[in-house]
Amino acid sequence: MLYRIENTQDPLFDLVKDDPVRPAIPRDLRTHEYADTFVLLDGTRPRAVTCVAYLDQVPRTERELGIHGRQVAAFYTIWSYDAGAGRELIQQAQLWIKQNHNSITRYVTLSPKTEMARRFHHKNGAVTLSDNDDTVNYEYR
Repeated sequence: MLYRIENTQDPLFDLVKDDPVRPAIPRDLRTHEYADTFVLLDGTRPRAVTCVAYLDQVPRTERELGIHGRQVAAFYTIWSYDAGAGRELIQQAQLWIKQNHNSITRYVTLSPKTEMARRFHHKNGAVTLSDNDDTVNYEYR
C-alpha cells in the first residue's frame, strides 16, 4: 500500500533518518506544497521510502531541488527495507502523482553517480538523461 506522508509530525516521517542517499537534506524540505515523501507499506511495516520534489526543470544538483514548480517530478532519494520494494514504490508513487498533479509531464531522478543507481533505474525502465558533475539524471517515460 502506498502511503503519502502529509507533514513532518507524522510518525512515519522519522524514517527519513534512514536515508542513505541524501541524508543532509533537511526534514522540512521533504514534505510541503512542492515535495512529497512516500512510503510503501505492508500493513504497518515500511518496505521502501522515496522523496520527490516538484520543479519546473530537471535538477542537476541538490541545490536545484529548491527551485519549485509544477512540471517535473524529481525523485531524489529512495531506499528499501525489502528486495524489490523500491521498484514497486516508484511505480505506485508515479501513479499517485499522475492522478494528483496533472501538470507534471516528466518523471526524472537526481541520482548518485553509482553503478547500483544506474542498474536500478535502467532495469526499471528509465533512460539516462544527463551525466552531471556529481549526479546523473534518469528519466521515466
